[in-house]
Amino acid sequence: MDFFFEKLAVYQQAVEFAGIANKLSGDFPRGSYSLADQLRRASLSIPANIAEGSGRFHKADKRNFYIIARGSAYECVPLLKVAHDCRAIDETMHLDLRDRLMALVKMLTRLEQSVHINKDKN
Repeated sequence: MDFFFEKLAVYQQAVEFAGIANKLSGDFPRGSYSLADQLRRASLSIPANIAEGSGRFHKADKRNFYIIARGSAYECVPLLKVAHDCRAIDETMHLDLRDRLMALVKMLTRLEQSVHINKDKN
């Protein structure tokens, strides 16, 4: 039996992105540990917050976790830029990962907007 969030395309793509980032960061040059670690953490935070948000009963909590997931996607942007600038990833990989992040951000924005909060009660 699957959890509801596992069926979401945004979750599936976020898990895929985190897997790519994790594998890729393992190949970063020596001396790039903090960059690799931060990229792994930020990328893993995306699907983790989608999952945690989907388990919340209050709409405001749910929405907040989706916003945090989107923030983590944005966090990956400068990390990938630095990785590219220090030649840890090539231009093709950098652009591919940026495109994936852009798609994730758009999906996360729609997911967040789908949670309608009634101002009178959560």
